Amino acid sequence: MSMGILDPVKFLQGALEIPSPSGEERLLAEYLAEGMERLGMRAFVDEADNARGQVGHGPLQVVLLGHIDTVPGVIPVRLIEGKLFGRGAVDAKGPFVAMIFAAAGLSERALSRLTVHLVGATEEEVPSSKGARFVTGRLKPDYVVIGEPSGWEGITLGYKGRLLVRVRREKDHFHSAHHEPNAAEELISYFVAIKAWAEAMNVGQRPFDQVQYTLRDFQVHPAELKQVAEMFLDLRLPPRLPPEEAIRHLTAYAPPTLELEFFGREVPYLGPKDTPLTRALRQGIRKAGGRPVFKLKTGTSDMNVLAPHWPVPMVAYGPGDSALDHTPHEHLEVEEFLKSITALREALEALAKMGAKG
Repeated sequence: MSMGILDPVKFLQGALEIPSPSGEERLLAEYLAEGMERLGMRAFVDEADNARGQVGHGPLQVVLLGHIDTVPGVIPVRLIEGKLFGRGAVDAKGPFVAMIFAAAGLSERALSRLTVHLVGATEEEVPSSKGARFVTGRLKPDYVVIGEPSGWEGITLGYKGRLLVRVRREKDHFHSAHHEPNAAEELISYFVAIKAWAEAMNVGQRPFDQVQYTLRDFQVHPAELKQVAEMFLDLRLPPRLPPEEAIRHLTAYAPPTLELEFFGREVPYLGPKDTPLTRALRQGIRKAGGRPVFKLKTGTSDMNVLAPHWPVPMVAYGPGDSALDHTPHEHLEVEEFLKSITALREALEALAKMGAKG
């Protein structure tokens, strides 16, 4: 299948020029679907506004899924000294466009052994993960690659889980001379207890196995008859602490006067190092001139959403430095982008040659 009719860098640049904050991905999805059609794929935009493509007619089902939404914020799209700047260049339009061109360059032999499903998923940057959840019951993959920045030589095996917590305290107002903790002070005491619990859990653990906690918001509402204080916590959870277990701990530390609300639950995931998929990716990276390295990420991705539904070999892969995610300096090295296309295409070829299911 020829890629000559579209230039990968120019196509990615066009994708970056279409704003796609979470919930507003439709125009970008249409652009990506049109591009996939021009590359000879069967392509469409589905009911969740995902950009969908399919190529090949073989028995082995491979899903390449990357998210096409971004966090808010505009970065002028420009190509300077081999660096392509723009919101989503790294997280994660760049990885998904690399997937498109990797699949578009497959040999006829690979296409006879694989059916590759491309999913440009919506709303990954918000707790809904609308796009990934939409396809869970509609595709039945044997292998899954999530399009996230790992660096073109990196293979990500796992992501931490997540739990968001809203804590509220409401109590009758009283004079400040009265010797009693106010609503805000009660929340502060709870936060100190949670901080001590997390730090005790983290003793002797590597970063991936630690509990991370962030106080995202703290508000004290003007008091008239009632005092009201609220705080918002973001916890990143290691594989040994799934969300339900974390909830048990957080509830145990909370006095009955506090109202706790839990949401944004994402199960941690850590996949094995040795599967046909990881072997194929290592081969592909080496063929493209790289030295493969395994990585673990302390954030979350659509991998957390999909792993409970698709118990098959799964990794995350894509060009870019994840340290640039969400920053005003987000950019992708063009050379790395092109190498990732070659590496992923070679990995798919290797997977087709193996012909084995996970």
